[in-house]
Amino acid sequence: MAMSRQRFAVRNQNSVSFRSTDRRLGPITNTVALIILACLLGLLYLTQVTKTNAFGYSIESLERQQTQLKTEHDNLEVASARLQSLDRVQNSEPAKNLVSVAPASVVQN
Repeated sequence: MAMSRQRFAVRNQNSVSFRSTDRRLGPITNTVALIILACLLGLLYLTQVTKTNAFGYSIESLERQQTQLKTEHDNLEVASARLQSLDRVQNSEPAKNLVSVAPASVVQN
């Protein structure tokens, strides 16, 4: 029994042994970790750029639509002013003071 390994702690003996191990990552592991990190950052950048481009296309189409609506609004303002000008001229004070003239005679050749 003295020759066999002891599996249980004996009196006045620590039941847990502590090993001082120095675990560090090697240069290859560091390089692989940095490459994986760079790839993840690249993927994050690409997703953000793709989202920005997608929003850029929708913004461009909305700006184009806004320009068309502004042009249409300006054309409608001009048409409205043209149509209202005839009524304003007929109802203006100088137009009311005008005298209608009938032709006195007809010129014949």
